[in-house]
Amino acid sequence: MKTALITGATSGIGKSTAIELAKHNINLIICGRRQDRLNALQNELSKTVNVHTLCFDIRDKTAVHEAIESLPETFNQIEILINNAGNAHGLDPIQTGDIQDWDAMIDINVKGLLYISRAIIPKMIAQKSGHIINIGSTAGKEVYPNGNVYCASKHAVDAINKGMRIDLNKHGIRVGAVHPGLVETEFSNVRFKNDDKKADNVYKGFDPLTPEDIADVIAFVVTRPYHVNIADLVVLPTAQATSTILNKNL
Repeated sequence: MKTALITGATSGIGKSTAIELAKHNINLIICGRRQDRLNALQNELSKTVNVHTLCFDIRDKTAVHEAIESLPETFNQIEILINNAGNAHGLDPIQTGDIQDWDAMIDINVKGLLYISRAIIPKMIAQKSGHIINIGSTAGKEVYPNGNVYCASKHAVDAINKGMRIDLNKHGIRVGAVHPGLVETEFSNVRFKNDDKKADNVYKGFDPLTPEDIADVIAFVVTRPYHVNIADLVVLPTAQATSTILNKNL
């Protein structure tokens, strides 16, 4: 049985991916900052597969290193890395942007992804196999009004994904990205700092993607024969053409 490590597994796409991969008999290392949620998910999925929890802040490179080093031997061979942890804070024009929001997005979306990847990639090189899925966004393919720094962070994920694939090609490691459009998760609640009305309005008038939709795509990607690498995949709800063009029925 393979083992997958999933960051940001306490909610949204990460949680749904853990549930979906368990259906494929993939053992799991689920990571996040909320131990109570990790425990609940572990209790749910342990009936099917082996599950280990790691509670740490992906922005803290020391905590990342210590978490990976703490893995028991039975979970030390990681075949699949799902770099899912990410966030958006604020939706402001560049001239009035909150610097703390900028730091949060860059620290998690870019630096956090790099920290966890740096800790795990050498293990994959040593075992001469591995599969890395970087969860990006359509914001990494275009830029929309007031998206400035968030879009920049996801453009960085897109570039890192391409660079990883080049650097790890000679080691036989698969690298690819899944870039979702509008997915109804806690994403907008975080972006709008728990303003539920603003968050709900994002998804009104059309059928957005669900976390389960993206989890299904990720499961498809990681279960392809090893000679198949899905390198770059954009997934949109039918109602979405671009970040700013939506067919809404309001």
